[in-house]
Amino acid sequence: MSPTRRSCLAALAALVAVPARALGQERRHSRPFPADKLGELEGPDREAWQKPDDIMDALGISDGSVVADLGAAGGWFTVRLSRRVGPTGRVYAQDIQKPMIESMDRRFRREGLRNVTTVLGTEEDPKLPAPVDAVLIAGVYGELAQPVEWLTNVVRSLKPAGRVGVVDFRKDGFGPGPDTLEERVDEEVVIKDAKQAGLRLINRNTPLPFQYLLVFGR
Repeated sequence: MSPTRRSCLAALAALVAVPARALGQERRHSRPFPADKLGELEGPDREAWQKPDDIMDALGISDGSVVADLGAAGGWFTVRLSRRVGPTGRVYAQDIQKPMIESMDRRFRREGLRNVTTVLGTEEDPKLPAPVDAVLIAGVYGELAQPVEWLTNVVRSLKPAGRVGVVDFRKDGFGPGPDTLEERVDEEVVIKDAKQAGLRLINRNTPLPFQYLLVFGR
C-alpha cells in the first residue's frame, strides 16, 4: 500500500472516530417513554412543580384556542389544555406510539372530553391536521430523533401569530425528570434547533422550579 493511500485511510479512520457532537451533528435521541409506565407521569405533586396554568398563560392559550400537545403520552397536560380552551376550542393530543394514543382515547372518553382529537405522528412529523394557535412540547425534547426537521414541520402547522412552548428539565439534576443528565437537553441547544427550523425566541423567563420554558414564534 502506498504512503499516500495509508495516509488517506488513517485520516478517514480518525474522522470516523470523532464524536458526532464535535462535527456539529449531535443527536439527543433517547428511547420513547414506555407506555406501561404512564402512571409515573401522574404523580400527585406534578401540578405543583409543573405549573400548567403559568405555562398556558405564557403561550396565550385561552377560551376558543386551537392547540397541540406534542408527545402527549398519557394526556396529563391535554386534560388541562382541554379545560382551558373550552367547548369552542380544540386540542390535538399527539404521540408517535400507538399504545399512548389508545390509552389517551380511553381516558378522554372516560372523562367526557369532546374537544380533544388524538393524532398519531412520526419521528419526523407530528402530522397536525390543522393550523394551531399554540404548540406545547413538554418533557419530550430529548426523545426527538430529528429535532430540526420535526420543528420545521411544527412551524408549518403554526398560525402566523402562533406560539411554540418547549418545557424541559434543566441540566442541574434537581427535581423530577431523567436521572441521567445526558438525557436532558440544554436550553441553548433547543434555541439553536428552533432557529434553524424558522422560529425566533420570544421569551425564556420561567416560573418553573425544575424546568425551563422557552416560548418561540415565527
